[in-house]
Amino acid sequence: MYTHRRIIMAIVFAFFGNSVLLAAPKQDQAIPQQRSMRYISRSADDAKAWQEDVRARLFLLLKMDNSLQRRNSIPFSANELSRADRGTYHIMEVEINSTSSRRIRVVVTIPSSKAKPVPAVVCIGGHGSDLYSPYDPKTFSGEGPRKKSDSIYKGFGTVLAETGYVTISTTVSQHKVYEKGRLLMTERLWDLIRCVDYLQSMSEVDKRRIGCGGLSLGGEMAMWLGAMDERIAATVSAGFLTTMDQMEQNHCMCWKFEGLREHVDFADVYSLIAPRPLQCQNGMLEPASQFYVPLARRAMDEIKTIYKDLDRPENVILDVHGEGHVIDLPGLVYFFDKHLYENRWKQEIYDMRTKR
Repeated sequence: MYTHRRIIMAIVFAFFGNSVLLAAPKQDQAIPQQRSMRYISRSADDAKAWQEDVRARLFLLLKMDNSLQRRNSIPFSANELSRADRGTYHIMEVEINSTSSRRIRVVVTIPSSKAKPVPAVVCIGGHGSDLYSPYDPKTFSGEGPRKKSDSIYKGFGTVLAETGYVTISTTVSQHKVYEKGRLLMTERLWDLIRCVDYLQSMSEVDKRRIGCGGLSLGGEMAMWLGAMDERIAATVSAGFLTTMDQMEQNHCMCWKFEGLREHVDFADVYSLIAPRPLQCQNGMLEPASQFYVPLARRAMDEIKTIYKDLDRPENVILDVHGEGHVIDLPGLVYFFDKHLYENRWKQEIYDMRTKR
């Protein structure tokens, strides 16, 4: 009797088990595979090959795979709209060609010192920002409506300009796609790549020492620029390190485009920056619904893997500061001075720049 009962139970289990298994493929088809190119620890050579594969895949998804080769044929045709002397630096507003049919405005600062070439930083604002936002209002004093600035950025563009960096900024906060057949993220990233192109055309700039930094959407775009443009020597991504699952809730969905989630998460995009220096900043006062520090720590643990595999674990850091959704100005200044200005360090200059 006991043996017969076991046989019957086995038959029933097999019947229902097979029914579940037969139904499973339909469920799998409804849920796209996510993060198929996730980074896992491997040899240094294999890590570099992974980076090449992922970068190529992302350029394809962004519809940028052919654009990079064509950009050298697009002249800047720069038109200087304004120029002002701010003592330690000059500031200009310039209009340049981003594509063959679209022009963008950029703010450029150049140190007054004759000691050149010098490092440069692409300064990137977040949602609601424009090309003036990363700068202190005094940078645009007497410039009429061109005074827009936001305290969350701590005037980091002005701080860098005052102490010997060339800086450049443009507007990437738009939610309108300007040219047919392009993606929003593509146009934002492309305009930043063109900023790097412009910096490289300037005799004042040391082409080996170009960095980028931004907050919020600007932190996201710093991630993308550092990941996709290998000319970027150091990246500061503030107020953005998190996971894509988190960004699906209570956030603007402008970060998402077709095919992205199927291949990577943000940790993988950041991993394309390795072994070049990367600093991510997250504030302790960020709520759980936003750029929450525990999530940032989890993502950073993943990013550290490739830095270790490439034997540069010291080049990546999570700067957890005591504020909220703001730039940690001392952290940013120290990081760029260390990695772009060859460990320049003078306490009195550092205090002057960061106590604001």
